[in-house]
Amino acid sequence: MRVPQFVGEGQIAWSEKSVPEPGPGQLLLRVRANALCGSERGQFYGGSAITPGHEAAGVVVAAGPNVSTVVGTPGVVFLMDFCGQCRSCRRGATNQCLEKRADMGFTQDGGYGPYELAHENVFFPVDADLPLSEATLLLDIMGTGSHALARGRQVAPAPESALIMGAGPIGLGVLAMTRLILGPDFPVVITDRIPYRLELAAKLGGAPINVARQSIAEGAKAAGVDGGFDLAFDTTGNGEAIGSALAVLGRDAALVCIGHGAQIPLVVSRDLIQPEAALVGSEYFRFDALPANLALLRQRRDYLGQIITHRFPAAEIQRAFEIFFAGETGKVIVEQ
Repeated sequence: MRVPQFVGEGQIAWSEKSVPEPGPGQLLLRVRANALCGSERGQFYGGSAITPGHEAAGVVVAAGPNVSTVVGTPGVVFLMDFCGQCRSCRRGATNQCLEKRADMGFTQDGGYGPYELAHENVFFPVDADLPLSEATLLLDIMGTGSHALARGRQVAPAPESALIMGAGPIGLGVLAMTRLILGPDFPVVITDRIPYRLELAAKLGGAPINVARQSIAEGAKAAGVDGGFDLAFDTTGNGEAIGSALAVLGRDAALVCIGHGAQIPLVVSRDLIQPEAALVGSEYFRFDALPANLALLRQRRDYLGQIITHRFPAAEIQRAFEIFFAGETGKVIVEQ
């Protein structure tokens, strides 16, 4: 099979690899769609010996021994190849597996090639009438977004307002899932510096703040939020953004960190103890969240589908990444 090779410095070449054969408990998928993610920045600019792609949707074309999935079944692949046996997996926390076998697209070949090998337990079937490009929304958009919301609501179970730092795809996913779960009138303020993203956030029902032109406090006041936010979500992985979110957090509130990489400017007494606030991490999502999210996707396809703004054939993956990292997109899909 002909696969994209991420050679580094923002360049994608092409090479050939053998089509893998499924072993015991494994499925071979013909990939039909894979969504781009900001976490692939390091692979695009730094290179990767692994074929990236961790938001894949495809159709089962071969199955190894000891599987029950029928050839021809469409579905999506969960990022973390969880073991299913460790303490975390037994509790359902498959995103915290202690013995995971791989991270698809990072330590094992992922979905930008035409075929992907995956263990059956990380494959989630979807309805045949659901377009596979839209099925990718179940992963980083709906899965990560709904999990972050659930993590925040463990601290603030009855929130009255939310702030999202960053209107990239993950921020848009958090926005969409917050409004779908908490209701269309729930106030969500969302920040960014890129007008394109802020316009898209507004279409999804967020109150956008261009932080290059307006402070969060000013934007919150205009959105009718008084007394601080009950929930805040950082999707940027930027320490300055996290500090800005802490400054407008309310009492008995939670700041949920989704974006990786930041050093947090934290004063424990002022930021956590006195306001009884919580700083919460949120890593991907649990596999058992997929059935409910699939039902929600089927109900609200038109709304959620707005997050997908660009689609490219696999042969144009170089252009897809260049446009994506230029910043003026929502979710970008490579289709094959």
